Amino acid sequence: MTQKRLKTLEDKVSYRITRSKQNVFVREDFEDLGGYDQVGRALRQLARSNALVKIGYGLYAKAKQSSLSGKTVPVKPLPDLAKEAVERLGLTVYPSQLERDYNAGRTTQVPTGRRIAVKGRISRRIGYNDAYVSYERATDR
Repeated sequence: MTQKRLKTLEDKVSYRITRSKQNVFVREDFEDLGGYDQVGRALRQLARSNALVKIGYGLYAKAKQSSLSGKTVPVKPLPDLAKEAVERLGLTVYPSQLERDYNAGRTTQVPTGRRIAVKGRISRRIGYNDAYVSYERATDR
């Protein structure tokens, strides 16, 4: 796409996604390219063409094709994407109680990472393929 002129909004959004170091995107990342509805349509089209995976309301993640199953999967594991998404929404993420117990040696049960401690209120469902993260209130440190 270096020599080819980017003509459609979908091309511009796709180009910006491939050049970005971020893995999670929201519509506001592309508000300078077009209107709210136009950007939403472009993101949905990119999700249909397997360039993105929808992980929540207005949240999209970079995608790749799995070498094992051939299905489209996010480029990073769900816990990493969820933490990045929560931070993109303006909240602070802390290690969950399970992670703190494991790291302190109080348990040998390895946490899955699907439970995130958040400072503030959140009610979004973040996940894909029927696997979602859950939240706990972060205690003051």
